[in-house]
Amino acid sequence: MITTEYVPGSPCWLDLGAPDVPAAAAFYGAVLGWDYESMGESEDFEGGMFRKDGKIVAGLGKLTEEGARPAWMLYYSVADADATTQAVQETGGTVRVAPMDLDDWGRMAQYSDPLGGQFAVWQPGTNKGLELVDQPGSLSWTELYTSDAAAAREFYGTLFGWQFSDMPLPGGAGTYTLITPSGLSEDRMHGGLMQLRKEDLTLTGGRPYWHPVFAVDDCDAAVAQVTGNGGSVQMGPEDAEGVGRLAVCLDPAGADFVVLTPSES
Repeated sequence: MITTEYVPGSPCWLDLGAPDVPAAAAFYGAVLGWDYESMGESEDFEGGMFRKDGKIVAGLGKLTEEGARPAWMLYYSVADADATTQAVQETGGTVRVAPMDLDDWGRMAQYSDPLGGQFAVWQPGTNKGLELVDQPGSLSWTELYTSDAAAAREFYGTLFGWQFSDMPLPGGAGTYTLITPSGLSEDRMHGGLMQLRKEDLTLTGGRPYWHPVFAVDDCDAAVAQVTGNGGSVQMGPEDAEGVGRLAVCLDPAGADFVVLTPSES
């Protein structure tokens, strides 16, 4: 489970790059019950924070990168963003955004893994990360779709020290690899990775990609809000044994995410 007791290598933040900030704020407000708090608008910046029950659950910003697709960016906590940047380069990754300070909140950097999957890191300052996780309307899991699971395990295992364990998918559909931060027990498991054929990675033209999983009280009701507010569904809703009821969705701009009603333990 994801908690707000952030340790190195654990997911601690996410933000959405959207072509239309007000439209994205309205969509996620309808689907996940989020309130949007603008941090200002100018020629160089437009964005803010999403809150659920008053607590920060995500960030939102105007998509400005040339040729970039609308997408969620997942951030992992690190003790030293500069050292992590050096490690990314030494292990075959690419630096997309060099380490930079965001006032006294913290220090961030963004990368691509050797196969092109994009992710980011956060070195905490006064801001440790999200204020609400693993509750309805908040981040509960992170997931990587990749064309080479072995290469992904090698890269991220070296970079973050992640621990991996495999589980077979139903019907002989392959293997799902579970991810736990270094040195922690499996009750702190925070994500997974799954190998797909390049031709099945249609959103990115064959490049691996991360996406968030949001917990919801009622998966079917959330999906109805997705489709009723201009989004679409790639898969589901369907039941996954031992996991819950889930659906893979796209917002109106094409950013992917999952909604999940967890199984009762």
